[in-house]
Amino acid sequence: MTRFTFDKSQKLRESPEFDRVYAGKVRAGDGLLLMFAARNDLGVTRCGLSVSRKQGNAVVRARKKRLLREAFRLEQHDLPVGLDLVLIPRRDADLSLPALRKSLVRLAGKATRKLEKETTP
Repeated sequence: MTRFTFDKSQKLRESPEFDRVYAGKVRAGDGLLLMFAARNDLGVTRCGLSVSRKQGNAVVRARKKRLLREAFRLEQHDLPVGLDLVLIPRRDADLSLPALRKSLVRLAGKATRKLEKETTP
């Protein structure tokens, strides 16, 4: 039975973790999301969220974060293993859960291909 939990071990929580992902400069984006990605050696894909004040007031930002967490929770088994992802929603994007789920899987694949290009000589 597949588990769809989202526990602490799957979250980027510390500022140095976010900085490491940003420093890798591997990103992919579309009309809904901008995703930064980096490899990790943990055997699990982790997710961090970054929603700035430019996105709206606290209620709007909290809703966007809830949608992003839920999309990650539901699609975690379809994402490549061993990645750290930072998800940033686009400012004027009209977010819906089905669209975010598709976008997340598509962008994770794109970021993985970019990471593989960097590691192959």
